[in-house]
Amino acid sequence: MFRLWGKIMKNNKFAEEKVVEIDNKSMNINDKIQAALETFCHDFDLEKPMWFEKNTKELKQISKTSFHEDQFIESIWFDYLEIEIIDDGKKKK
Repeated sequence: MFRLWGKIMKNNKFAEEKVVEIDNKSMNINDKIQAALETFCHDFDLEKPMWFEKNTKELKQISKTSFHEDQFIESIWFDYLEIEIIDDGKKKK
């Protein structure tokens, strides 16, 4: 099962957090990430942030990435939104 942890950070503390699980084997990893991000944005009452190349690179390197104010069209009340892959759905050996 694929699990993504979303955290809204304010003053170096969790303001809100949520784990989204997606159990759809027909979806690729990018679709799962986008679906989970949409769920976070809906549940946190946020617009969906712009996805930059840095987000793709960070996810590949360290399995997490963050979205700062310059990635949102509207102003935000928090410092940043961070997402982290905590289970990519692959079987561990």
